[in-house]
Amino acid sequence: MEESMKDFEKMLEESYSLMGDGEHDTDTLIAWRRAEELKASGENITVTVTGIVKGGVVADFDGIRAFIPISKLSLERIEDCNPFLGKELEVRVIEADMDSDKLVLSAKEILRERQEEGKKKKISEVRPGEVFHGTVRTLKDYGAFVDLPDGMSGLVHVSQIAHNRIKHPGVVLKEGQEVDVKVIQIKDGKLSLSIKALLDNPAEEEAADEEIEIPKSESIGTSLADLLKDIKIEE
Repeated sequence: MEESMKDFEKMLEESYSLMGDGEHDTDTLIAWRRAEELKASGENITVTVTGIVKGGVVADFDGIRAFIPISKLSLERIEDCNPFLGKELEVRVIEADMDSDKLVLSAKEILRERQEEGKKKKISEVRPGEVFHGTVRTLKDYGAFVDLPDGMSGLVHVSQIAHNRIKHPGVVLKEGQEVDVKVIQIKDGKLSLSIKALLDNPAEEEAADEEIEIPKSESIGTSLADLLKDIKIEE
């Protein structure tokens, strides 16, 4: 199919837009255009950290100096950026402004998504009845959130903390406390946990300790005569 005059005009217009503007050369304009497209699409790219600067690191993006803030390098708090020097990072463009020569990248969003994917996979492998050792992260009026192995977490509802009724989780638990929990339900990728399911129930123990005495007048006979004494046989 032959190109129409409009197609030629469009290609010509695009070529002019990439011929440089007196301040940026053609390669730089192409790089900025790509950066803007990557920001819009959210596509992941890989860059190499080439330098350490105040507040973060810098990397080369198609000849453009890109900045990665220290807060966007990891999910963890970072005090020293030097270990990242020379390392490849998978990042996304979060800001691209050619006029202010501002290109900002981030690895944090990608890391968070992968962490969540890992959690979902681990939770999908959990079965009700499993027991975990965890740490109380936060206390709320309605229960306690407990951190579990492999980045998982779950909620112990206030009614599942103790056998006796308590008004607030803080009556029994404190943040940072290690606890054993039992998975009692898995719904919509969330774990419902119980502490009391692993605790002895005092009420049941008291009931088990009670001795049942049968009055002599109500003793149970097991002889054949005892079994037949109330049966009347008609002649």
